[in-house]
Amino acid sequence: MDKPSTSAAAAAAQESNLLPDSPQHGPTLSSASSFEALTRHDPNLSRLATKMFNKTEEYITHELNAPLEDYKLLEEMNKATIAKYKDMRQIAENLNTSTSELSIKFQQLAPMMQQIDEISDTVDKLEAAAYKLDAYSIALENRVKCVLQRKSGGGGQVAQ
Repeated sequence: MDKPSTSAAAAAAQESNLLPDSPQHGPTLSSASSFEALTRHDPNLSRLATKMFNKTEEYITHELNAPLEDYKLLEEMNKATIAKYKDMRQIAENLNTSTSELSIKFQQLAPMMQQIDEISDTVDKLEAAAYKLDAYSIALENRVKCVLQRKSGGGGQVAQ
């Protein structure tokens, strides 16, 4: 009873002109494929299509595996870094312990080093006194020789 409007009829006619027709089944639902699943095709075309799909699968698999490999590499690098930091931490702890022990030993040796410094100063003073005493004893010896020579009547000069 109702007739379709002229604009709806025109749109339907225009749609049927845009879609390619299948030789066996009439208009197709998609313009992207005209492949008929049950129809026999050229074996060379089938072989090439299969090869193309296999290569596409291989390409997509590699494209998806590349980031996975990157993440595995990053994971290994992170594990190596963690191990290095653990080693460096252990070394730092050992250095801290050794430094603390050396500091304690230095503090224990400080009074002894002070005594050594005092002894060294005393030895220096004693050495200076010994040089003075040596010089005085040489001068005294020369005087005694002079006095002895005068007594013996020589009146000669004493070599100094």
